[in-house]
Amino acid sequence: MDWRSQGVLLSARRHGEHAAIIDVFTPDYGRHAGVVRGGAGRKMAPILQPGAQLDVSWRARLEGHLGAFTVEPVKSRAAAVMGDRKALAGLNALCGLLQFALAERDPHPELYDRTLLVFDLLGESDAWPLAYVQWELALLEELGFGLDLSSCAVTGSMQELIYVSPRTGRAVSRQGAGEWASRLLNLPNCLRGVGDGSLEGVPDALATTGHFLTTWMAPQLGNKPLPPARDRLVEALGATRTS
Repeated sequence: MDWRSQGVLLSARRHGEHAAIIDVFTPDYGRHAGVVRGGAGRKMAPILQPGAQLDVSWRARLEGHLGAFTVEPVKSRAAAVMGDRKALAGLNALCGLLQFALAERDPHPELYDRTLLVFDLLGESDAWPLAYVQWELALLEELGFGLDLSSCAVTGSMQELIYVSPRTGRAVSRQGAGEWASRLLNLPNCLRGVGDGSLEGVPDALATTGHFLTTWMAPQLGNKPLPPARDRLVEALGATRTS
Protein backbone atom coordinates (compact mmCIF):
# COMPACT_ATOMS: atom_id res chain seq x y z
CA MET A 1 0.00 0.00 0.00
CA ASP A 2 1.48 3.36 -0.97
CA TRP A 3 0.50 6.83 -2.11
CA ARG A 4 2.01 10.30 -2.62
CA SER A 5 0.46 13.70 -1.96
CA GLN A 6 1.10 17.12 -0.50
CA GLY A 7 -0.10 17.95 2.97
CA VAL A 8 0.20 20.31 5.91
CA LEU A 9 1.88 19.02 9.04
CA LEU A 10 -0.37 19.12 12.12
CA SER A 11 1.96 17.58 14.70
CA ALA A 12 5.13 15.57 15.19
CA ARG A 13 6.20 13.58 18.23
CA ARG A 14 9.33 11.58 18.95
CA HIS A 15 9.09 7.84 18.36
CA GLY A 16 11.97 5.88 19.80
CA GLU A 17 15.45 7.35 19.68
CA HIS A 18 15.59 8.82 16.19
CA ALA A 19 12.16 8.55 14.50
CA ALA A 20 9.04 10.70 14.73
CA ILE A 21 5.35 10.05 14.22
CA ILE A 22 3.75 12.82 12.21
CA ASP A 23 0.12 13.71 11.54
CA VAL A 24 -0.47 15.28 8.12
CA PHE A 25 -3.65 16.72 6.61
CA THR A 26 -3.84 15.90 2.89
CA PRO A 27 -6.57 16.65 0.31
CA ASP A 28 -7.02 13.08 -0.93
CA TYR A 29 -6.21 10.94 2.11
CA GLY A 30 -7.45 13.16 4.92
CA ARG A 31 -5.66 13.33 8.24
CA HIS A 32 -3.02 10.64 8.07
CA ALA A 33 -0.33 9.49 10.50
CA GLY A 34 2.94 7.69 9.85
CA VAL A 35 6.51 7.23 11.01
CA VAL A 36 9.38 9.32 9.63
CA ARG A 37 12.73 7.57 10.01
CA GLY A 38 15.23 10.06 11.41
CA GLY A 39 12.40 12.52 12.07
CA ALA A 40 13.81 13.44 15.48
CA GLY A 41 17.30 14.10 14.11
CA ARG A 42 19.01 17.44 13.50
CA LYS A 43 18.32 17.41 9.78
CA MET A 44 14.59 16.58 9.89
CA ALA A 45 13.38 18.14 13.14
CA PRO A 46 13.51 21.75 11.82
CA ILE A 47 11.45 20.65 8.80
CA LEU A 48 8.80 18.85 10.84
CA GLN A 49 7.22 21.96 12.37
CA PRO A 50 3.41 22.45 12.64
CA GLY A 51 2.03 24.25 9.60
CA ALA A 52 4.80 23.12 7.25
CA GLN A 53 3.76 22.19 3.73
CA LEU A 54 5.26 18.82 2.82
CA ASP A 55 5.46 16.49 -0.14
CA VAL A 56 4.78 13.12 1.48
CA SER A 57 4.96 9.50 0.33
CA TRP A 58 3.33 6.90 2.56
CA ARG A 59 3.97 3.19 2.43
CA ALA A 60 2.76 0.25 4.52
CA ARG A 61 2.50 -3.50 4.09
CA LEU A 62 -1.23 -3.37 4.84
CA GLU A 63 -3.66 -0.45 4.64
CA GLY A 64 -4.53 -0.62 8.33
CA HIS A 65 -0.91 -0.32 9.46
CA LEU A 66 0.60 2.92 10.75
CA GLY A 67 3.03 2.93 7.85
CA ALA A 68 6.04 5.11 7.12
CA PHE A 69 6.40 8.51 5.48
CA THR A 70 9.19 9.92 3.42
CA VAL A 71 8.91 13.70 3.31
CA GLU A 72 10.27 16.61 1.31
CA PRO A 73 9.78 20.21 2.44
CA VAL A 74 7.67 22.43 0.19
CA LYS A 75 7.02 25.49 2.34
CA SER A 76 7.86 26.40 5.92
CA ARG A 77 5.39 28.64 7.72
CA ALA A 78 7.17 28.81 11.08
CA ALA A 79 9.34 31.80 10.17
CA ALA A 80 6.33 33.87 9.07
CA VAL A 81 4.57 33.52 12.41
CA MET A 82 7.36 33.14 14.95
CA GLY A 83 7.60 36.86 15.66
CA ASP A 84 3.82 37.37 15.76
CA ARG A 85 2.13 36.00 18.89
CA LYS A 86 -1.37 36.19 17.42
CA ALA A 87 -0.44 34.56 14.11
CA LEU A 88 1.38 31.78 15.97
CA ALA A 89 -1.74 31.25 18.08
CA GLY A 90 -3.77 31.06 14.86
CA LEU A 91 -1.46 28.42 13.39
CA ASN A 92 -1.63 26.30 16.54
CA ALA A 93 -5.43 26.64 16.70
CA LEU A 94 -5.80 25.44 13.11
CA CYS A 95 -3.58 22.42 13.75
CA GLY A 96 -5.25 21.65 17.06
CA LEU A 97 -8.82 21.83 15.78
CA LEU A 98 -8.06 19.72 12.70
CA GLN A 99 -6.56 16.99 14.87
CA PHE A 100 -9.48 17.27 17.30
CA ALA A 101 -12.28 17.24 14.74
CA LEU A 102 -11.23 15.12 11.76
CA ALA A 103 -11.37 11.35 11.73
CA GLU A 104 -8.22 9.69 10.44
CA ARG A 105 -8.05 8.93 6.71
CA ASP A 106 -11.34 10.69 5.91
CA PRO A 107 -10.79 13.07 2.95
CA HIS A 108 -12.05 16.65 3.11
CA PRO A 109 -10.66 18.30 -0.05
CA GLU A 110 -12.72 21.51 0.15
CA LEU A 111 -11.81 22.04 3.80
CA TYR A 112 -8.19 21.37 2.89
CA ASP A 113 -8.23 24.18 0.33
CA ARG A 114 -9.79 26.59 2.85
CA THR A 115 -7.24 25.55 5.43
CA LEU A 116 -4.30 26.31 3.14
CA LEU A 117 -5.76 29.74 2.44
CA VAL A 118 -5.74 30.63 6.14
CA PHE A 119 -2.30 29.12 6.73
CA ASP A 120 -0.88 31.21 3.88
CA LEU A 121 -2.40 34.41 5.27
CA LEU A 122 -0.83 33.93 8.71
CA GLY A 123 2.00 36.39 9.16
CA GLU A 124 1.42 37.78 5.66
CA SER A 125 -1.83 39.74 6.07
CA ASP A 126 -3.43 41.51 9.02
CA ALA A 127 -6.80 40.27 7.76
CA TRP A 128 -6.15 36.60 8.55
CA PRO A 129 -8.51 36.59 11.60
CA LEU A 130 -11.43 37.30 9.22
CA ALA A 131 -10.49 34.25 7.15
CA TYR A 132 -10.06 32.23 10.32
CA VAL A 133 -13.60 32.83 11.63
CA GLN A 134 -14.95 31.83 8.21
CA TRP A 135 -12.79 28.71 8.45
CA GLU A 136 -14.42 27.72 11.74
CA LEU A 137 -17.82 28.08 10.05
CA ALA A 138 -16.57 25.87 7.22
CA LEU A 139 -15.33 23.27 9.71
CA LEU A 140 -18.77 23.12 11.33
CA GLU A 141 -20.42 22.84 7.91
CA GLU A 142 -18.03 20.11 6.77
CA LEU A 143 -18.83 17.97 9.80
CA GLY A 144 -22.59 18.39 9.50
CA PHE A 145 -23.10 21.20 12.01
CA GLY A 146 -23.57 24.12 9.62
CA LEU A 147 -25.23 27.36 10.68
CA ASP A 148 -27.91 29.13 8.64
CA LEU A 149 -27.07 32.83 8.65
CA SER A 150 -28.92 33.77 5.46
CA SER A 151 -32.22 35.04 6.90
CA CYS A 152 -34.07 35.60 10.16
CA ALA A 153 -35.52 32.43 11.66
CA VAL A 154 -38.46 34.43 13.05
CA THR A 155 -39.43 36.93 10.34
CA GLY A 156 -37.66 35.61 7.24
CA SER A 157 -36.03 39.02 6.77
CA MET A 158 -32.47 39.37 5.49
CA GLN A 159 -32.06 42.80 7.10
CA GLU A 160 -30.41 43.63 10.43
CA LEU A 161 -29.28 40.09 11.15
CA ILE A 162 -27.41 40.65 14.39
CA TYR A 163 -28.07 37.53 16.45
CA VAL A 164 -27.80 33.73 16.24
CA SER A 165 -30.03 31.29 18.08
CA PRO A 166 -27.81 29.14 20.33
CA ARG A 167 -30.31 26.30 19.99
CA THR A 168 -30.92 26.18 16.23
CA GLY A 169 -27.92 27.97 14.70
CA ARG A 170 -30.27 30.22 12.72
CA ALA A 171 -29.78 33.95 12.29
CA VAL A 172 -32.21 36.29 14.06
CA SER A 173 -32.88 39.91 13.13
CA ARG A 174 -33.08 42.81 15.54
CA GLN A 175 -36.87 42.91 15.09
CA GLY A 176 -37.26 39.15 15.39
CA ALA A 177 -35.25 38.92 18.61
CA GLY A 178 -37.66 40.95 20.70
CA GLU A 179 -37.49 40.14 24.41
CA TRP A 180 -35.25 37.13 23.70
CA ALA A 181 -32.28 39.25 22.58
CA SER A 182 -30.33 38.77 25.80
CA ARG A 183 -30.42 34.99 25.32
CA LEU A 184 -29.06 35.05 21.77
CA LEU A 185 -25.49 34.94 20.48
CA ASN A 186 -24.00 37.88 18.62
CA LEU A 187 -23.75 37.77 14.83
CA PRO A 188 -21.06 40.28 13.77
CA ASN A 189 -20.71 41.20 10.12
CA CYS A 190 -17.41 39.34 9.78
CA LEU A 191 -19.13 36.05 10.60
CA ARG A 192 -21.52 36.63 7.70
CA GLY A 193 -18.62 37.52 5.40
CA VAL A 194 -19.74 41.13 4.99
CA GLY A 195 -18.63 44.48 6.33
CA ASP A 196 -15.70 46.83 5.87
CA GLY A 197 -12.91 44.42 6.76
CA SER A 198 -12.68 45.61 10.35
CA LEU A 199 -11.44 43.11 12.93
CA GLU A 200 -13.68 44.59 15.63
CA GLY A 201 -16.24 41.77 15.50
CA VAL A 202 -13.74 38.89 15.54
CA PRO A 203 -13.90 38.20 19.33
CA ASP A 204 -17.71 38.03 19.18
CA ALA A 205 -17.52 35.80 16.10
CA LEU A 206 -15.20 33.40 17.90
CA ALA A 207 -17.52 33.33 20.91
CA THR A 208 -20.40 32.34 18.62
CA THR A 209 -18.55 29.66 16.65
CA GLY A 210 -17.05 28.44 19.92
CA HIS A 211 -20.53 27.83 21.30
CA PHE A 212 -21.37 25.48 18.42
CA LEU A 213 -17.96 23.81 18.41
CA THR A 214 -18.49 23.06 22.11
CA THR A 215 -22.19 22.19 22.25
CA TRP A 216 -22.78 20.64 18.81
CA MET A 217 -19.49 19.22 17.53
CA ALA A 218 -17.59 18.17 20.66
CA PRO A 219 -20.35 15.90 22.06
CA GLN A 220 -20.20 13.87 18.85
CA LEU A 221 -16.44 13.42 19.27
CA GLY A 222 -16.42 11.98 22.76
CA ASN A 223 -17.42 15.22 24.52
CA LYS A 224 -13.79 16.24 25.00
CA PRO A 225 -12.90 19.90 25.63
CA LEU A 226 -11.76 21.93 22.66
CA PRO A 227 -7.98 22.09 22.20
CA PRO A 228 -6.25 24.57 24.53
CA ALA A 229 -4.67 26.13 21.43
CA ARG A 230 -8.06 27.54 20.48
CA ASP A 231 -8.49 29.08 23.91
CA ARG A 232 -5.10 30.76 23.53
CA LEU A 233 -6.16 32.16 20.15
CA VAL A 234 -9.40 33.54 21.60
CA GLU A 235 -7.40 35.18 24.37
CA ALA A 236 -4.88 36.64 21.93
CA LEU A 237 -7.49 38.07 19.58
CA GLY A 238 -9.75 39.18 22.41
CA ALA A 239 -6.98 41.52 23.51
CA THR A 240 -7.27 43.25 20.13
CA ARG A 241 -10.77 44.48 20.96
CA THR A 242 -9.78 46.15 24.23
CA SER A 243 -6.35 47.51 23.28
